[in-house]
Amino acid sequence: MADRLIDKISQAPRRREEPEESSVDRLRATLHRELLERVDLVAAAAMPPEVLRERLRELLAAKIAERALPLAQGERQRVVEEILDEILGLGPLERIVSDPAVSDILVNGPHCVFVERGGKLERTEVRFRDEEHLRTVIDRIVGAVGRRVDEASPLVDARLADGSRVNAVIPPVALDGSLLSIRRFGAAPITADRLVALGAVPRQAMDLLRAAVAGRLNMVVSGGTGSGKTTLLNALSSFIPAGERIVTIEDAAELRLQQGHVARMETRPPNLEGLGEVTTRSLVKNALRMRPDRIIVGEIRGAEAIDMLQAMNTGHAGSLCTLHANSPRHALRRVETMVSLGMPNVPTSAIREIIADALDVIIQISRLSDGSRRLLSITEVTGMEGSVISTQELVRFRQAEVTPQGKVRGAFEASGIRPAFADRLAAKGHPLGSELTRWSLEV
Repeated sequence: MADRLIDKISQAPRRREEPEESSVDRLRATLHRELLERVDLVAAAAMPPEVLRERLRELLAAKIAERALPLAQGERQRVVEEILDEILGLGPLERIVSDPAVSDILVNGPHCVFVERGGKLERTEVRFRDEEHLRTVIDRIVGAVGRRVDEASPLVDARLADGSRVNAVIPPVALDGSLLSIRRFGAAPITADRLVALGAVPRQAMDLLRAAVAGRLNMVVSGGTGSGKTTLLNALSSFIPAGERIVTIEDAAELRLQQGHVARMETRPPNLEGLGEVTTRSLVKNALRMRPDRIIVGEIRGAEAIDMLQAMNTGHAGSLCTLHANSPRHALRRVETMVSLGMPNVPTSAIREIIADALDVIIQISRLSDGSRRLLSITEVTGMEGSVISTQELVRFRQAEVTPQGKVRGAFEASGIRPAFADRLAAKGHPLGSELTRWSLEV
């Protein structure tokens, strides 16, 4: 009986073991350690990055040559570059961070790295040596922007030098090793014209949004995670006239506005003693004292919605923000919920009136099943009908089919309704032509 039990145990599937360290891995670790021992870190920090990288490359090449190791030239160069990435970059992630086709990098522990290309997830061969190696890279990222992550504060939001958004979760909250998510942004922001060329937003809809931004309408960009809210917000901000003062408020600075007069602010988590936190709401309140022409909030999540709506209602027209919601009506309900959390004693009808007075346009976007991001709806908030906020859809996307290749087909179309804000835009020098209210475009 015992023998049969032992046989069953030996034949049972085993837990996936961590990859064994190869001789190249040991060489890499040894050279890394020796290099750090020889380099003057203070002097290195003062050198231009490209000069420092070249000097270190020469030193590493010399050290490998001293060992007379049986490595091909290509293998030697790969070891050198990997060590340089370890010291100056993001270690094993550096090779995929530099790939422009990668939009998301998802690390599930030291030996499991996924990337998103063209809206589809795929597993890579990239791995870290161990959990400590992964934690070193995470600490380097968050430390560069003055954030911290430890057992007392195991969750952190940060950003890379190129503006890419980073989120990290470490044990004990992460059960199978640290989790790292990087939402990448291109070297140059995606412009409005680029969104039109990609088929994300039709030209007629973009012209309507251009007039709405220039005409100082208050707008909300709504959508799910990864739907492209920040990308569209960046594109819309390019329509703001250059002479206006813009104040931006974000959890992790991602917006890249091209105007010359931009005041950027970023929230801050509490320190080890639980002090020093700077919230989005406090920054929105402070922004009102900074003589802004427009306020742009990266994302509305809580009671700061109250102050944002009040700003929109008290002389800061043309403000922009994003929020997570699945439809324009859902976006209105989310704003209502966020305001009610901060104003629990105010009647629902009064809250809805505040929302209806403040918001003019809700832009709904989504990531479709084929990975493409598209505008789904441009909806105007027209006021109140009894106790309900009334809206009318100006532009919509109607999905027709999914091809055998997985491509989503459909059509953008205008509803034919003349916006109620058309007269306001015309009075400010941005009239809407009839071609913006009656059109259709198949994609």
